[in-house]
Amino acid sequence: MKRSTLPLALAALLAACATTPRPPSAQLAMYRAHAGASVPSFRYLGRLDSWESLGDRTIAVWTRPHEAWLLELSGPCNGLDYTPVIGLTSQVGQVSAGFDKVLVRDPANFGIPCLIQTIRPLDVGAIKVDEQQRRHATPPPSDH
Repeated sequence: MKRSTLPLALAALLAACATTPRPPSAQLAMYRAHAGASVPSFRYLGRLDSWESLGDRTIAVWTRPHEAWLLELSGPCNGLDYTPVIGLTSQVGQVSAGFDKVLVRDPANFGIPCLIQTIRPLDVGAIKVDEQQRRHATPPPSDH
């Protein structure tokens, strides 16, 4: 039985047209400032401690409380900004750049996996210090 590729092609075209590049946020800039050099892969045992969307092309994932990775995707990943759940593909306990993907558990993504382009280790301690400094530097809202 031959399946039509028209629905998939149409979904991919709509996804490409629906997203436009956005300027990096202050949060993304902070994460990039605390990211090391690109690595080919990282160890992954099928469970994330947490993750944070940094736009539609970048996420930070924590594989352990003190181990995190900045994943830059090869293109926009629909639904990444608001989905409550993501997954990662892996092979033999490794997530590899250029091969593995982020899986967004959201109907808006049409089930299209998002290819991981680069992987950079994050300095979790420096991120925590930076976030604490930003919280203390922000003035409380006025009552006026």
